[in-house]
Amino acid sequence: QVQLVESGGGMVQAGGSLRLSCAASGRTFSSYAMGWFRQAPGKEREFVSSMGRSGGSTYYADSVKGRFTISRTNAKNTVYLQMNSLKPEDTAVYYCAQAMRSTGSTFARDYNYWGQGTQVTVSS
Repeated sequence: QVQLVESGGGMVQAGGSLRLSCAASGRTFSSYAMGWFRQAPGKEREFVSSMGRSGGSTYYADSVKGRFTISRTNAKNTVYLQMNSLKPEDTAVYYCAQAMRSTGSTFARDYNYWGQGTQVTVSS
């Protein structure tokens, strides 16, 4: 059974930074793309970023491009999301997800395993 455990969320002031981590277990991490999604109160879950199994096919939502950076360390079965210049509109629960494919995807339907989520709150 695949398990994804996110960490690193918290509360930060606008303009600050946070680094989310997601540790995976249960199947060969390096074979699958990983992604980050988020869901704000009253809104649908939305794509944030994804990365292919070897670090290629990297995608970002327009709203985070230039501020967020996704990375992964296959030797540690971990994917990261570095979030800089945070804005109040970035406030959401952030979810790590593992894809059913090796290349990154912006679509939630391409991911079959999800973490429990970590709260990120950005105050103005």
